[in-house]
Amino acid sequence: MAPLSLDAFAGLAAGGLDILGEHRDDLPPEFLHWLDHVASMSAMEYFDDNAMRTKVWDALQSVLGTHDFLVSPTLACMPVANLDNGETRGPTSIEGVEVDPLIGWCMTYFTNFTGHPAISVPAGLSDGLPVGLQVIGRRNADVEVLAAAAAFERARPWAQSYEIPKRRSLDWEPVRVSRS
Repeated sequence: MAPLSLDAFAGLAAGGLDILGEHRDDLPPEFLHWLDHVASMSAMEYFDDNAMRTKVWDALQSVLGTHDFLVSPTLACMPVANLDNGETRGPTSIEGVEVDPLIGWCMTYFTNFTGHPAISVPAGLSDGLPVGLQVIGRRNADVEVLAAAAAFERARPWAQSYEIPKRRSLDWEPVRVSRS
């Protein structure tokens, strides 16, 4: 996803908003690490990443060839709280398998690779932190994915049980862009 982020930031810069220049310090350090890593990738590393993307695509297509949806938790572990600096780090291993503490525990990034429509639906709380149910659908089946999520939400209404957003501070300053 970092190459897409770099491309998006380049587009913003062309339009007068230089996020990576004027607002670089506003971005999380780990995000910047990956942007810098991608900016220095070799062509072979980029092709290797695309080969991995194809493997993920093929695996999802295999499941969705015989099923309407793939349903999973949004996380491979119990939810974790954000750090004070806004970053979120998960465990370094799950069930004895080493994972990247930044994203390796997130079950949602696979669809970022493939472009399959997906949604995370609130499914309850664990120790006061939200748990999500992810619904992944076939390519271009966005409407069906939204309908499945709505059906789950009707069966398991959640809005009254989530107090976290009500307690969350909104003391951030939006970025102001002047157009000349």
